[in-house]
Amino acid sequence: MTKSTSITDNHKNNIKPLVLALMGISASHMSVAQQVENSGKAVLPTVVVEAMSEQDPGKSYTNYKQAKVNRNGQDVKDTPQTIDTIDVQKYKLYGVNDLSVMLAGTPGVTTQYDMRGDGIMIRGFSADSNDIYRDGVRESGQVRRSTANVERIEILKGPASLLYGRSAGGGVVNMVSKYANFESGSNVGIYAGSWDNRGATVDVNHVSSENLALRITAETGESESFRAGIDNEISMISPSLTYNNRNGLEWTVQYTYDKLSRTPDRGPTYDSLPAGTSIKTGFAQKGDFVDDILNVYRSDLTYEFNTNWKLHWSLSYREAEQNFDHFFGGSYCGDNGKTPTGANCTWKKGYVRQNYAWQETMNKTTANSVDIKGEFNTGSIQHNLIVGLDSSLENRDPTLFSNGTIYGYVNPFNESDKYSDRGVKPFPAPSQQNKHEATSHGLFIQDVITLVPEVKLVAGARYDWYEFESTAELETNPVNRNRRYSDGTISPSIGVVWQPVNTHSFYASYNKSFAPYGGRGMLSVTTTSTAIFDDEPQYQEQYEIGIKSDWLENRLNTQFAVFNIEKNNIRYRPDPDNDPYHWATQGQQRSRGAEFSWIGRVVNSVYIRGGYGWQEAIVVKDVVTPTQEGNYLANTGKESGNLFLRYVPSDSWYVEAGVTHMGTQWTNIANTSRLDGYQRFDAAVGYSVNNFNITLAVSNFTDEEYWRASSMPGSPRNVLLRANYQF
Repeated sequence: MTKSTSITDNHKNNIKPLVLALMGISASHMSVAQQVENSGKAVLPTVVVEAMSEQDPGKSYTNYKQAKVNRNGQDVKDTPQTIDTIDVQKYKLYGVNDLSVMLAGTPGVTTQYDMRGDGIMIRGFSADSNDIYRDGVRESGQVRRSTANVERIEILKGPASLLYGRSAGGGVVNMVSKYANFESGSNVGIYAGSWDNRGATVDVNHVSSENLALRITAETGESESFRAGIDNEISMISPSLTYNNRNGLEWTVQYTYDKLSRTPDRGPTYDSLPAGTSIKTGFAQKGDFVDDILNVYRSDLTYEFNTNWKLHWSLSYREAEQNFDHFFGGSYCGDNGKTPTGANCTWKKGYVRQNYAWQETMNKTTANSVDIKGEFNTGSIQHNLIVGLDSSLENRDPTLFSNGTIYGYVNPFNESDKYSDRGVKPFPAPSQQNKHEATSHGLFIQDVITLVPEVKLVAGARYDWYEFESTAELETNPVNRNRRYSDGTISPSIGVVWQPVNTHSFYASYNKSFAPYGGRGMLSVTTTSTAIFDDEPQYQEQYEIGIKSDWLENRLNTQFAVFNIEKNNIRYRPDPDNDPYHWATQGQQRSRGAEFSWIGRVVNSVYIRGGYGWQEAIVVKDVVTPTQEGNYLANTGKESGNLFLRYVPSDSWYVEAGVTHMGTQWTNIANTSRLDGYQRFDAAVGYSVNNFNITLAVSNFTDEEYWRASSMPGSPRNVLLRANYQF
């Protein structure tokens, strides 16, 4: 297959040497960023730990007071929903770059391996299609997301359509990029570890004057896998510029190029393989590849009219490609002529027969957001108001082939014994070629009303109007070739926060989200027919109560929440053959549970972070398959949690140990295939001298064998050594 050509392809061979050159220049020529006195305008008002060095042993154990994901600038304690903030550096320590791996063990979050995406479930519902954001802009389209330029990850739990429009309802993930500012330092680093994992990073933040800051972050790296024949390569570079006139105006512009080139690891599910198959067996065929290429241009401007009113304008253009040609999945044919599940097989005995697919897809998103925040009083009542208008244009053009005319064959007991029909049979023409376009506009208002100093009422509503059009380019029937749909909906939100003392905030809230066309208005890769769009949005409603607390003189922060989410108006076609345009309600799903998390310093030298979540996500009603009522939703663990401790006896060194727990989960809604839970233990030690920092981290140091998804085993024990120089 010939890879699609774009501006990014023209430069892809130059990125790696450019990154390496930048590292050399940065280390030898850049001076220490000068300190600029704050002239009354906070450069980075959203967090309390932003200026801490990434190598500070307490940074990943320090709570964020504020988060950008709630959009209104209020403290997390004043937000009547759960917000988890994850410092990315604590996972970079172990060599983790995948978003889904970083979120594993977060209370209420279940992660799966997905070669094409991230496989993230929040409170029982998928976040992949519609609920992942970068700097407040929806990451639409099918793509694996690198975290090479991400500072932190924010998770707003539960429905969030008030702030972000269409949603699957379980929660929103917002990745906050590293960008030029007047506080952060600079560093360069290298790393090396198991399976030829090696790379280098650069992060230079230079304050050229009190008004102008420049920053460039970059990473280049490559690694093999514990699975034979699998490798990865990353190239990322992101320059940014921030201008602050010290009189209310601050403007950041940024460009990010991020490419992941991989030999795809998309083997058969564990129950499709014969007993005794090693988890280290790789199933990739010669010539398999997948490229994820991301180009993002963004502008972010704030202007303070006075101490009470502020304008924020965000404009972003994003291109995301995912192109691949590979074999995947499959099942084993035993000596008895049957698969491990007992089905008859007709191919060569002793081999896994794999399916084949190729794809070229481009996702383009233009997003524009304007909001005004202000404070005012009506009598003795204080208001913190935000009014915003969001608009976006999303285009997706997937072209792909996937059917049963080309196969690959692998001996699972000898991965070098493999062959395929690629090159033997003619290169297949596309089996699907679609064009999708979605236009959306949302107007929202939210007011944080301080009734008395101890009580805040948080109320708001949003109206979305949207249009979705899909064209099946290969469809010969003109009736089914093109479909479009437009509609509007209202998403309300209300909550109350009671703070009887400064250290404890009790809250209760109701939130609603919607997903257009019965949940299918998500710009999916394929459509079996463009006529499938039904009328009414699917919607989710959540009730949540909780408490957010500070302990030990604000050194330790905790969150506890109990929630109930109901997913309604799930649609189906009773008679798709004779009456394809008639839709009915299929049923209802529900997720309820409790989450508890903690982060901070318990004594002078001991830090702690972690959490535990329990949930029951089930089918409440299903008129199509009543026998599924009461079943657990697919790929949703009943338990999730983690606990990490770090001992820091001095400024020179620290030691850390932790465990990540994922509960048992069903891999299908019929509850006939189950994935066992697991506990993974990790440990690390860090040493600093002058401006140098060295860490040695061991993941899965007990070498437990487990499956993190039905088609992907967890990594065996592995080691990573990192060295950084700060300046």
